[in-house]
Formats: sequence, C-alpha cells, structure tokens
Amino acid sequence: MSDRGVNSADRPGGPAPEPPPDTGAGADLHLELSGAGTRREQVMDALREAIGSGRLVPGTRLPPYRTLATDLGVARNAVGDAYAELAAEGWLTARQGSGTRVAPSSAALAAAARPRRSPPAPRRPAHDLMPSSPDASAFPRAAWLASSRRALAAAPHEVFGVGDPRGRPELRTALAAYLARARGVRTAPHRIVICAGFAHALRLLAEVLGAGSTVAVESYGLDFHRSVLAGAGLGTVPLWVDGDGARVEELPGSGAGAVLLTPAHQFPTGGPLHPARRAAVVDWARAAGTLVLEDDYDGEFRYDRQPVGALQGLDPDRVVYLGSVSKSLSPALRLGWMVLPDRLVEEVLAVKGPRELWSGALDQLTLADFLTCGAYDRHLRRMRQSYRRRRDRLVAALAEQAPHIEAGGIAAGLHAVLRLPPGTEERTLRAAGRQCLALDGLGPYRHPDSAMPARDGLVIGYGTPPDHAFAPALRALCLALPEAP
Repeated sequence: MSDRGVNSADRPGGPAPEPPPDTGAGADLHLELSGAGTRREQVMDALREAIGSGRLVPGTRLPPYRTLATDLGVARNAVGDAYAELAAEGWLTARQGSGTRVAPSSAALAAAARPRRSPPAPRRPAHDLMPSSPDASAFPRAAWLASSRRALAAAPHEVFGVGDPRGRPELRTALAAYLARARGVRTAPHRIVICAGFAHALRLLAEVLGAGSTVAVESYGLDFHRSVLAGAGLGTVPLWVDGDGARVEELPGSGAGAVLLTPAHQFPTGGPLHPARRAAVVDWARAAGTLVLEDDYDGEFRYDRQPVGALQGLDPDRVVYLGSVSKSLSPALRLGWMVLPDRLVEEVLAVKGPRELWSGALDQLTLADFLTCGAYDRHLRRMRQSYRRRRDRLVAALAEQAPHIEAGGIAAGLHAVLRLPPGTEERTLRAAGRQCLALDGLGPYRHPDSAMPARDGLVIGYGTPPDHAFAPALRALCLALPEAP
C-alpha cells in the first residue's frame, strides 16, 4: 500500500467523485485511541468516531498512513490496514494523486450507526418580515472583496499584531470625513472609538456612567437595550413618545444622568424628533451637566423627507453619537463606532481595555477603503431605491387588501408600524404563525413602567427578505391581518 491510500479501482462503485481542494498532505489529525482491541481496530474505531461525530466531514483529506502512524506511535501496517478496511466499508475513499479522504457516503453510515435519531432542526418560517436586519442577499460582495484586497495589500505590518482599542486610524479618519459630510457630525479621528456595534457601545457607556445611574429612554424602544443598561446596574425611566418623538420636556426632575434617543427615526414608532425638542434636549444636557446618547441606527435611509442631520452637530460636547453598519451593510460585520466628547475618550478606552478584542483589524481596513473609494455611497443609493420600492409595495398591498390598516413611520428606515384595532395584536401574531410568517408585535417594545396607553400593532421589517421572497411575504401578511370591524 502506498502513502496515497487504497487504489480507487478496488473501491466498489467505481472512481470517487472529484475531491475538494487539497488541504495539505501533512495535515494534523487528532485521534483518541482506546485500550481495547488491536492497534488496527483502535485506529478504525477512532476514525469512525471522528467521522460519525461530524468532526471529519465528507471530503476531508486524511494524512498519509505513514505520517499518521508516526504521529500516533503505532506500526505503519496498523494504519495502512485500517485505511484499507474503512475504504472497503465505505467510510473512506481514495484516488490516485488525491490521497485518502472521508467518503461522501460516510454520513449515511454514521447515521445508521447511531443508536438514536438526532432531534430535528428547528423549522424556519417560510416568510420573514422581522425588523432585525437589511436584505442579506444584497450585500455588495464584489465591491467589498475589492476593498478587502486593496486594504490587505496596503496594510502595514502592525495590523497583524495586537489591536489598538481606539480602532484603526485609517477607519477613524475615513469615518470622521464621511460622518461630517453625510450626517452633519462634528468630530475628529481622535474622538472616534471603534466598537462591535451599538450594543457593545452601550455596554461601555453604561460602565462609564456607573452602576446606580439612571438613563431616560423612549417609552417604545428595544427591550434588549434596556436589558443592557439593567445588566450594568443602571435604572431606566421612560419618556412618553408621540408623533414628534420623545417628550423631552419630561427630563427635568426625572433624575436621569443621560438620555438615550433615536432622533432621526424613532424606533419603532417612526418619525424624527421635532426640531424644538432637539434643541430642548441639548439645552437640558448643558444645564444639568448630563449626556445625550444618539442612536443613529438607520439615518442613511429616507424616502419622502429631507435628510435629518445628527443631533450631535448641535453640541459635540454633550451628545455621544453611536452608529454601525448593521443596517447599511450587514450585522455580521460587527463594526460600529462612538463619536465621543473629548473628556470621555480616555474613560471609554479605560473600560474597553488595553487591546482590541472585538473588531478585526482587516474588516476595519476594508470598511475604511469602502468609505473612501465611494463604494459605501453607491451601495446606500442603490439600497435606498430598493427599500423605497418595497415600502411602496407594502403600502399598495395594504391599500388593496387591508385598507383599514394604517402604516406609520414609513418616510424613512427599513420598517413600518401597522396600527391594529385594540385587542387584536396577539390574535394577529397567531394568525401570522399559521401563515409561517415571522414578524414582531408592538407590545414587547413598550417600557414596562411607561404610563403611555398600550398600542396594538405590528413592526414590519420590509428590508429583511430578499427580493424574490418579498411578494409571498406580503401575501402571507395580508392573510394574517384582522378584517375590518
């Protein structure tokens, strides 16, 4: 027997299929040999266990039998005979010049050898209108890959060492220019700290504010964000939300040391914070010596209104601007940023730690190139048109099939709120489940201590499904909606 394994001519069923790319003839392979049986039997049992557990997937190339024998400290014939016998059983396959690999049929053999069936995987809904992400199928792969190649080719050697908790200077410089141009943010690179998205930023700021502090939040908002604050020992006090955003006139006397707002597009109810309230919340922060935390989660997407600039532009010393690429590109990138007042930069870095543990330097360099070469702007313009068409299709479908249901918050963003008749939210969610449709009700977004009357509604993420799945999702939605009174 040669180091290339058994001859494919001896394998039942004819030649093996074309193998996947070679991973190296000297690849390491960890096997645990039991004390029972001969060495050949021990090697065979160990290989069956590794394949059956899924640790060695079909197509995995095994090391030459001489190499494995040396690594295991056993005779060469023991490993060679084990390879040959497992190939005869269908666990392994070999081809001249390709070596010995885990056979495609090994999965069926492993399943037959298991004493019990594994539990079935959770069933995914057929239609997804959850307001959790952008259209994943629209990620600009080619442009991102081009930026990644340029960034990698130009990367200095230090990029591959310990990361700076501030983030790569290339990205902070690119962000300072982009945010000033596109969002009206007043900053400089040294005041930007890179983080792994909004939740990571909020955790860091919560530690800076300190346990026992109180943060005012909008009566309707993400319960996850309230949980982050509570987990850091901070209390929250709700602010009533109406058509002009949060009622910031409730802040004096609230005892809050900071307020968390979504000024460009209130989440989830929709609509920007009224200009008078924008000015009022900054005045409150100045007078009380407090902070405004601005969550600009989808500020780039607007359709029927003029752009709303960042609240941070009114007072960079009192407003912390928080952004990410979770809605504009993908939440999988785990890239976000904080634009901080000068006095907070060192405090945040002290909490974050002496090295970057969250965001990869290469992704940061890629985003920096993506911003500076104009690819980010082009992607946003293309997606703005795509999401606007979807929004229009949602409004048209409601007008035709459920004219009694009103959609709000649709001038911007990637979601809409459908107002339901009182007492129908839970029933509608159950009807959506019968249609295999995933969506959110409005109820979980309400602060449990809010004095606001509860509203019945649905939060529809029209940016989530790919284009081919949007029409079926709309049909399922309309079937689930309550009939007119």
